Amino acid sequence: MAYLFDPAPVIALPIVGDDRSFPVRRVFCVGRNYEAHAAELGNKIDRDDPFYFTKSPLHIVVGDGEAALAAGTDDYHHEIEFVVALSADLNNATPEQAMEAVFGYGVGQDMTRRDLQNKAKDKRRPWDTAKDVEQSAILSAITPKAVFGEIGDQMITLTVNGKMQQEGKLSDMVWSVPEILSHLSTLYTLRAGDIIMTGTPSGVGPVAKGDVLVSRVDGCEPLTTTIV
Repeated sequence: MAYLFDPAPVIALPIVGDDRSFPVRRVFCVGRNYEAHAAELGNKIDRDDPFYFTKSPLHIVVGDGEAALAAGTDDYHHEIEFVVALSADLNNATPEQAMEAVFGYGVGQDMTRRDLQNKAKDKRRPWDTAKDVEQSAILSAITPKAVFGEIGDQMITLTVNGKMQQEGKLSDMVWSVPEILSHLSTLYTLRAGDIIMTGTPSGVGPVAKGDVLVSRVDGCEPLTTTIV
């Protein structure tokens, strides 16, 4: 088949201990999955109604390195996230079935134009221009599930220029990973290659050019990002 112009490249993440790469299909993000973070932005959590938004895979920054400060915002925020990578399909899955599709885990940054998000909330508009931003999905290498082990009280932390800004435990999540995958699989047929960013703990805040972000989840490869 001849194309009018070159198609977009496949975006793929390194796999810890494996020469192969993980090709990303879609990126789903969970909103308000840490109670303290919801509270710091003045939001309440409806435990019975998880919600999601998406990011384009073309907005992924792979691994350590640089990420651009977004245009069109005066308040660009860091949000560290625990990342789940799927290697099998899911549809209307139970929580137990859902975990069988998990290949591994990683660390990510869901960078956010907070001022645009606040305006969108006030006007009851979508969050797309606040969340689906170029270079706003910064993702680490994927650690296989068998290497990571069971999800429990692992720490999730972010430092900015060496100062602790975000800190929590994976057990602080309002909806667990099995619950997220099960519920999301009732809304979409999840596929191998899908990535789920599972929400951020409290402490989100603005970044500036030159800031160095170090994102960590116990058991995963750390992620170091310089804002340029």
